[in-house]
Amino acid sequence: MGNLINLTGTQIAEDVKNGKLSETEVYSFFKERIKKNTDLNAFVETYDVPVEVDGNSPLKGVPIAIKDNICIKGKRITCASKILSSHISVYDATVIKKLKNAGLKIIGTTNMDEFAFGSSTENSCYGATKNPWDMQRVPGGSSGGSAAAVAARLIPFALGSDTGGSIRQPASFCGIVGFKPSYGRVSRYGLIAFGSSLDQIGSLTTNFVDCAHILNIICGFDEHDSTSAPVEKKDFSESLVEDVAGLKIGLPRQYFGKGINEEIKNAIFEVSRILKEKGATIVDIDLPHTEYAVATYYIIGSSEASSNLQRFDGIKYGLREKAAGLLDIYKESRKAGFGDESKRRIFLGTYSLSSGYYDAYYVRALKVRSLIKKDFDEAFKKVDVILTPTSPTAAFKMGEKVTDPLSMYLSDIYTISVNLAGLPAVSFPCGFTKDNLPIGAQLIAKDFDEETLIRAGYTYQCLTDYHKKIPELK
Repeated sequence: MGNLINLTGTQIAEDVKNGKLSETEVYSFFKERIKKNTDLNAFVETYDVPVEVDGNSPLKGVPIAIKDNICIKGKRITCASKILSSHISVYDATVIKKLKNAGLKIIGTTNMDEFAFGSSTENSCYGATKNPWDMQRVPGGSSGGSAAAVAARLIPFALGSDTGGSIRQPASFCGIVGFKPSYGRVSRYGLIAFGSSLDQIGSLTTNFVDCAHILNIICGFDEHDSTSAPVEKKDFSESLVEDVAGLKIGLPRQYFGKGINEEIKNAIFEVSRILKEKGATIVDIDLPHTEYAVATYYIIGSSEASSNLQRFDGIKYGLREKAAGLLDIYKESRKAGFGDESKRRIFLGTYSLSSGYYDAYYVRALKVRSLIKKDFDEAFKKVDVILTPTSPTAAFKMGEKVTDPLSMYLSDIYTISVNLAGLPAVSFPCGFTKDNLPIGAQLIAKDFDEETLIRAGYTYQCLTDYHKKIPELK
């Protein structure tokens, strides 16, 4: 059973199907591995009995973990916030229904930055999650619990959500594959919203084979989600082909300038060299409005968060503090329930939407967002995919950026534009620093062209072994 950590989720499912393993044995193995490594603080809650129904897929019988902002009927859903500490979901998110119907076993929920506000998973009411490659460093965020759990092989794969890089950046820090689908490809019904025009559910896996199979399961039009796109459903496993001949790959000049770690820059250039040797063409491109992405994102994202979080008032959900009147209940419940970063985002968003500032900040940010999307549209007239670093640095030390929010925000500088443009993107491991910290490369494709990302990423995976590296744990 010890070799389960060396198997992909797809391989485990094949062994279950062939009778080499039982579903109970597999579940028990990963449940025990989670118990042995609680010091990672990757999980909020695990289930003695898996959440499942009968179903069938290439991943049937394999456990999966769920970020603590995706609703599972009858289970706690808290978004790692005190204000929702006692809330039980009364319905399943669409992706949860799809996982159940595919026969996967939900093993529990993973830690995250409160309401997905953060890039380090230090903003959680349950305490910080640690990076399994170096317990003194962060795993990234906000899906840090999911990323750390998968990297440490506490679970074969997990779901996360990505608003500005919250799947891809922790995937980079932890040395795994983090896939953010096109906006609208996967239903957001049952995902507790941060920024409604930015959020997208995606997967964290160790490899592209599992990634393709999970995307097959969770994607598709959903009438319960008004932002769900009625696009053709494809079999993404057909894109698992080792072939990039004729593929045009763009390298944006703006992503390799000041601020990027030299080891990371060299690792990305090595990725381009390997893919070029397999027949791809490398093209230098420009994304001129990249420098405005962080400011644009934090105005739009915080504005939408301010609107979405107004429902958490101590009346309908979760924590309620005792007070003399209704307004005092609101004030005291929010004061006690929200953490510092949540309050910071709410204040910023409310300010941006307030009378006298709406046009100067929010409307202007929307205009810049359109320019960022136009940059990508122009780039994709020349190339098929864009290759960039996922993050300008490897995982930073815990506490290093907690008191410097702007520095923390800049750690997502290479991922934010993708969400503003609604594009699909993936981070995958492409090396290690001299301190043995994972390095992540990012591929970006045009709208609803996830298959090209999978083909390019899978080709690189076939030529390297970074995805097989596992941190030493108990």
